Amino acid sequence: MMFQYDLVVVGSGPAGRRGAIQAAKLGKKVLVIEQGKRVGGVSVHTGTIPSKTLRETALNLSGWRERGFYGRSYRVKQEISAEDLRRRLLITLNHEVEVLEHQFARNRVHHMRGRASFVDASTLQVIKDDGEITQVSAASVLLAVGTKPFRPDYMPFDGKTVLDSDELLDIEELPRSMIVIGAGVIGIEYATIFSALDTAVTVIDPKATMLDFIDKEIVEDFTYQLRDRNMKLLLGQKADKVETLDNGKVELTLDSGRRLTTDMVLFAAGRMGATDTLNLPAIGLEADSRGRLKVNPETFQTSVANVYAAGDVVGFPSLASTSMEQGRIAARVAIGAVAKEPQKYFPYGIYAVPEISTCGLTEEEMKERGIAYECGIARFRETSRGHIMGLDTGLLKLIFSLKTRRLLGVHIVGEGATELVHIGQAVLNLKGTVEYFVENTFNYPTLAEAYKIAGLDAWNRMGDIKSEL
Repeated sequence: MMFQYDLVVVGSGPAGRRGAIQAAKLGKKVLVIEQGKRVGGVSVHTGTIPSKTLRETALNLSGWRERGFYGRSYRVKQEISAEDLRRRLLITLNHEVEVLEHQFARNRVHHMRGRASFVDASTLQVIKDDGEITQVSAASVLLAVGTKPFRPDYMPFDGKTVLDSDELLDIEELPRSMIVIGAGVIGIEYATIFSALDTAVTVIDPKATMLDFIDKEIVEDFTYQLRDRNMKLLLGQKADKVETLDNGKVELTLDSGRRLTTDMVLFAAGRMGATDTLNLPAIGLEADSRGRLKVNPETFQTSVANVYAAGDVVGFPSLASTSMEQGRIAARVAIGAVAKEPQKYFPYGIYAVPEISTCGLTEEEMKERGIAYECGIARFRETSRGHIMGLDTGLLKLIFSLKTRRLLGVHIVGEGATELVHIGQAVLNLKGTVEYFVENTFNYPTLAEAYKIAGLDAWNRMGDIKSEL
């Protein structure tokens, strides 16, 4: 059977674009179908890039990084508006879209605007913006449709005072107070960003703990920093009722009976796979209750032989970085090319204020697996660079096996954590030991010097390997 395309990719986010370009570089005919107004998907328009741009703008305009020297009242711009945040956001988004469009053109990747749905496993119907309906056929299909905010019926969303994480980017003015429902990654990132802008923020979550996949000691340090700047964390409590008041404010009633009033509510309690419009029953494919698709974790193949899925739509870890790799691997498998298994350990970044980044095993996982271990700790204030930057917080934690002396986990909370983690990631994947950090020279003064401090901290308790021979 002759197909119009070797690979059709539905969605142009990190997984979709990386998969499409990988297949095109291998000489295959590729089409990307995107239902958004511009290519880039959730990552570029409402997720990764916007939230990180918002974070950087907030920290720059508020003078957050300089407050260690000049006090908590220090601000670069006294009156920060929503328009100030939006201006930088639009510049960044336009640049990202231009780069992506150029990549598609350079690699001869075709792309089409419209909503795709299955006719059969090799045929997709596309409804374009003007109502025109067309069909395309492909030897293989890669679903990289991403996710959308979970919007329960009981939440009175109005786009102004009760919003989801997509709508938050279009607010007209910064709230003086905000309640964030959901202490997951998205909720915590936005909560801490607005806290840095001096909005009074309260976080509510039914679970008694947050960020459970992160090393507990790191979460404890992070939690202390949030409470130290007067953020309220109401964990183990649920919002039973949310209603907008005549004065423009929002009132929440918790299951404990407590009532809270605020200017704005951000509902960030989960996301749904954007699979509801794909007509999955036509090919015998079924999504779970959150719209996610089950795949082979090595090939990203679904239960339908020629249909693959990658990115946030397949669930954890739902990172732009891992989605790119998933899309690349899926595309290679789909067109019959060899695909190597990705590295075992990848970094996880949470772009909160402060940042958190982690790679490898947590101390809790070490205990569960019965691995004898030792930890090394360094605080950023112990480094000269930390003093120069005015940091009085920040923690780097390394976990080593006592038996092999190998690094098995690196966990960081503080300024630059998502950049610093890659040193530990490289040593971890290359099976380096504590001696790497003790015997190597790091630039001085840098925050990276914390690796040497943490390495020495662990080495002092583990003992010199020579004395054990």
